[in-house]
Amino acid sequence: MSSKILVTGGCGYIGSHAVVDLLDNGFEVVSIDNNIRSRPTTPDLIYNITGKKIKNYCIDLCDKEATKKVFEQEGKIDGIIHFAALKSVPESVNKPLLYFKNNLDSLINLLELTEEFDIKDFVFSSSCSVYGNTTDLPVTEQTRLEKAESPYARTKQMGEEIIRDFSKIFRARFILLRYFNPAGAHESGKMGEDSTSPNITELVPRITGTASGRFPEFNVLGSDYPTRDGTCVRDYIHVMDIANAHTKALQYLVGGKNKSNCEAFNLGTGDGVTVLEAIQSFEKVSGVKLNWKFGPRRPGDVVAIYANNNKAKTELGWQITRDLDTMLLTAWVWEKHLNTIK
Repeated sequence: MSSKILVTGGCGYIGSHAVVDLLDNGFEVVSIDNNIRSRPTTPDLIYNITGKKIKNYCIDLCDKEATKKVFEQEGKIDGIIHFAALKSVPESVNKPLLYFKNNLDSLINLLELTEEFDIKDFVFSSSCSVYGNTTDLPVTEQTRLEKAESPYARTKQMGEEIIRDFSKIFRARFILLRYFNPAGAHESGKMGEDSTSPNITELVPRITGTASGRFPEFNVLGSDYPTRDGTCVRDYIHVMDIANAHTKALQYLVGGKNKSNCEAFNLGTGDGVTVLEAIQSFEKVSGVKLNWKFGPRRPGDVVAIYANNNKAKTELGWQITRDLDTMLLTAWVWEKHLNTIK
């Protein structure tokens, strides 16, 4: 009998791709996603790729009673992957209380239900933003967490601390997955990051959305950073590689391989890419000349961040299988398909 995994934010960008990978690896999946930042038709996209249907409960995790009813209705849940969170850095700067209330209340409710229903395996969607504006590159899991550069990043730092404290009194197994910069789309071209969202700020969907005419131009936010070409450096990693890490994390926990009740893993390629290098990659694989210009720096952005991923590769048995060109090409194929979806 397959394990049943509750995925929160299962209709979101990373969550939906993780659902596909979980289904491909024999897990049963149920989702909770209120669809305020995702499409309610995402389960249909998942079905088109996998041939398997998942149920999504369209509720708000900040509503504990509604969330509890899902646990009661679903019966035995073997593990949880918690993606659901607001994630826009600039929005968090402008609306900090919204981010603290949403991201932390939802986590606390979920942890209380994890204890009440005796669920032993929990994977938390964290972020490289917990490292702040570090100069210790590439970062390892032991790198000191510097001051958060945005309220969004602070919710991830606080979320990790809440889980660490909780893990000391509730003997479940927790993994904190610190993503670097997910990009790209499923190779089928049938699912990816939604550039039609009014809150989209991520680099790759802004690039593809500009190339498809959705946005008039692409602004490179800052040209005077102390980097090789003056633009920010990030560690871009294909979303399906990120997705597979969640499957590997669950298998690691189920196999009893965890070294402690709460462990952190970096998920990145280990290579830094500048904004201009990402644009060059897109133009190469798409054959499209991007309309871009330099703009001012964006509040909350760090100068450079990229990972040392040795721990995830060694302990989880995780591998990077897709490069930057593949990220940009799959994102472009999805962007063109997205224009045909209502």
